[in-house]
Amino acid sequence: MKIKKIPMRTCVVTKECLPKKELLRIVKTPEGEVKADITGKLNGRGAYIKKDLDTLEKAIKTKVLERHLEIEISNDVYEEIKNIINN
Repeated sequence: MKIKKIPMRTCVVTKECLPKKELLRIVKTPEGEVKADITGKLNGRGAYIKKDLDTLEKAIKTKVLERHLEIEISNDVYEEIKNIINN
């Protein structure tokens, strides 16, 4: 019986390599919007962060997501991410 390969991704904040299910993908769409991608299939440039409030706070302070996605991120997007992590 084959063992199914688990896709691994790196958190841009903590630099940890974790299974894709433990991370949240943040996407800059071709239209220039920033969205949290729950499905993992949205079109655009993506960055993964760990589903953890401490990690999100660190990302906000260091602006690491803004550097990776090369766009300024509004507080509304961070609030949306925080709501997704809490649920």
